Amino acid sequence: MKQPLPPTAELAKLVRSGDRMWLARAITLIESRKREHRALAAELLTALMPFTGKADRIGLTGVPGVGKSTFIDQFGSNLTSEGHRVAVLAIDPSSSRTGGAILGDKTRMQRLAVDELAFIRPSPAGGSLGGVTRSTRETMLLCEAAGYDIIIVETVGVGQSETAVHDMVDIFVVLMLSGAGDELQGIKKGVLELADLIAVNKADGDNIKKANLAASDYRRAIRLMTPESKNWTPPVLTCSAAQNTGLDELWAQILKHREIKMISGEREERRHQQQIRWMWSMITDRLLDQFKDSPKVQERLQSVTALVKNGELPAAVAAESLLETFHQED
Repeated sequence: MKQPLPPTAELAKLVRSGDRMWLARAITLIESRKREHRALAAELLTALMPFTGKADRIGLTGVPGVGKSTFIDQFGSNLTSEGHRVAVLAIDPSSSRTGGAILGDKTRMQRLAVDELAFIRPSPAGGSLGGVTRSTRETMLLCEAAGYDIIIVETVGVGQSETAVHDMVDIFVVLMLSGAGDELQGIKKGVLELADLIAVNKADGDNIKKANLAASDYRRAIRLMTPESKNWTPPVLTCSAAQNTGLDELWAQILKHREIKMISGEREERRHQQQIRWMWSMITDRLLDQFKDSPKVQERLQSVTALVKNGELPAAVAAESLLETFHQED
C-alpha cells in the first residue's frame, strides 16, 4: 500500500532531495486530472518554481528506425559518466492506441534505466497531445527542482509532437538516417525548419559513406531555408550511437549553441515566449476540461453528436449550440 502524500511543503523538500521515488509520486500527482489533485499540484509547482530553470532542455526527434532509444541510452550514459544528472521524458501521443510503446524504450535504454544519475519517465497516454505535453512541461520543472541538469524530451517524430517539443526546449535535435537523396522528398519541411541541430545516425561500417552523403544533402537543404536566428546556422553532423562516435562533437555543439544563445539573450527570450504560450495552452486545456465536464453539455452532447454524424446538423452549428449551452451555466 502506497504511503500517503505528505503536506505540500514536505513533498517539495522530498522532491528537491533528489529521491526518485518521491519525484515519481509528485509527477503522478501533476498528471492527475482530478480536481482535488490539481489544487495540490498547483501548490507544489508554485513551491518548486524558484528551483527550476537551471537545466539544459534538449528536444529530440527522428524518423522511425533512426535509433532514438539507442542514441539516448549512449548519449545519456556519456553525460552521467561526466557527473551530469539526466532526465529523459518521452512523449508518445499515439500510445493510447498502441498500449504505451514508450515503456519499451525504457527497456531498450538498459544502462540509463539502472543509472543512479538518470531518470526515465514516459508521458501518460491521454489521447490528447495537449494533455500529454502539459504534463511533460510540468514534469520537466519537477525534474529540474530535483537536481537534474540535463532534460531530454523525446518524441516519436510524427504528427504535431515535434512542434510541441520544440516549444518547451532550448535546443531541438533532429536525428536522420542516411539515404537523404531518396528521403528528402518525404521529410516534412517543417521539421527541418524547427531543427537547431541535425545528426545523421548509424554512420558506421559500410554506412559511413552514405551517412556523409546524407549530411551533405541536409546541409544544402538547410542553406535554402531562412534561419531562425542570425547567430546560429543549424550544423549537420554524423554519428553512431551504437559505436559511440560523433556524440562528443554533438554535445560540444549543444554547449556552443547554449553559449551563443545566452550571450545574445535569445535563450532567455525563447524561454519567456515559451512560458507565455504555455500559459495560453493551459487556459485552452482547462476551458476544454470545464466544457466537457459541464452537466448541461454532457446532457446534450450525445444527441448533438448523432445529428452531426448523420449529416443532419452542420458541425459549426452544433459547436455554437453546445457553446451556448455551456455559457448558460454561468
